[in-house]
Amino acid sequence: MSEPETSGIHPSQPRPVRLRDALLRARIEAADRTGVVVDLRDAEVARLEILNDALDPLFAQVPEQIDLFDHGISQGDTPRLWIDVVAHILMGRDKRMYRFVQDTRFGRIVLAESHDTAVIVDAVTDYVARRMIERERAMVVPPEPKPAAEPPRRSRVWPFLFGFILGAAALFGLAVVAALRSW
Repeated sequence: MSEPETSGIHPSQPRPVRLRDALLRARIEAADRTGVVVDLRDAEVARLEILNDALDPLFAQVPEQIDLFDHGISQGDTPRLWIDVVAHILMGRDKRMYRFVQDTRFGRIVLAESHDTAVIVDAVTDYVARRMIERERAMVVPPEPKPAAEPPRRSRVWPFLFGFILGAAALFGLAVVAALRSW
């Protein structure tokens, strides 16, 4: 075991640890770690900006009246390149792989994952095309079906009269049979 550090004045007393020195060392260590994290984050943002530039021609082709897509990079803890409200691209764990994901009501699904920007651009192009087709289908109002020609209404009086006469005849028949038995 090592001996505690001693000051030059009293060799038997341990040197007091200065909190200020410990805080300074902790701040330096945190700054070093933060510097690495910031460098990684800056690299992620730079890669997402490269992909965003590659996607600009695609979004330039989307008609002005279609406002489904609002692509741009968000600068949060995890930088993301948003395609629309539910789909975005983020960097994978190795910080070199693009991951194109979509949030659904059942959770997040990965639509594409690659180190190559061309693969992700193709996946985003397919996604944009599918979303535009979904929008067209949702916007089309199906023609209102014409009401079928109703058959002419029959009078309900005749079936009632027929039932009434038949019931009266049955009661008359029962009364005759009962009268004949009692004689």
